[in-house]
Amino acid sequence: METRLKTNELTIGYDDHIIVNDLNIEIPQGKITALVGANGSGKSTILKTMARLMKPKSGGVSLDGKMIHEKSTKEVAKELAILPQNPSAPDGLTVYELISYGRFPHHKGMGSLTKEDRKIIHWAIDVTGMGEFYNRGVDQLSGGQRQRAWIAMALAQQTDILFLDEPTTFLDMAHQLEVLKLLEHLNEVEGRTIIMVVHDLNHATKYAHNVIAIKKGTVVSSGDPKEVVTKEVLREVFNIEADIIEDPRTGKPLCLPYELAEEKVEERVLV
Repeated sequence: METRLKTNELTIGYDDHIIVNDLNIEIPQGKITALVGANGSGKSTILKTMARLMKPKSGGVSLDGKMIHEKSTKEVAKELAILPQNPSAPDGLTVYELISYGRFPHHKGMGSLTKEDRKIIHWAIDVTGMGEFYNRGVDQLSGGQRQRAWIAMALAQQTDILFLDEPTTFLDMAHQLEVLKLLEHLNEVEGRTIIMVVHDLNHATKYAHNVIAIKKGTVVSSGDPKEVVTKEVLREVFNIEADIIEDPRTGKPLCLPYELAEEKVEERVLV
């Protein structure tokens, strides 16, 4: 498995509270990786630290053999882009203006957009299907359109690695599929390495090549969706009982939860 990005004995926390301890994971190059786990498991914290938005207490994240937290912000922004949860833009900002922000890491000082910048911005607009909206205000877009605009901004950075923190949160089913199909396209056609925190397990199994199941900041299982999404792993990570069936269209595992795991039910009764 070719990898450029990995964690080395990564420990993350706030003050004296440790959330992730001695984490070692590798992200396969040119694939989609999904981080899954219950609320509060540390998924977003891991993602933000790998993207250099948070500083680890010890250990580190290496990109091409170099520690990412030792690189400058601008240097890192040329190599990876991140779309956080629920990003917000100033009122009145147009889609084109938002996407143009993705070119800033490539500028010296306060330089204006170059011909090459504009070419890349229009490419990002086209590949995300935002051509009819580029003059529209970001605040006038639907949820799915807004997410595509933010993804276009990240793509304008021209990085090979893209991080997304729950990119389908608060979107209806149609807009969720719209965003996920775009990410699939970016991976298959553009060759982007994508790492995303995913809330819906069935989205993870359908769109990701590599799934990492997290519980309390620790990897319980990682690898191909068929290896990770099992009854035993779901019981341990999510405290649920579920049937796992094969999707007749894709052959990928489908999770059908039907009740809380027995130990969790007993705890609730005692409370």
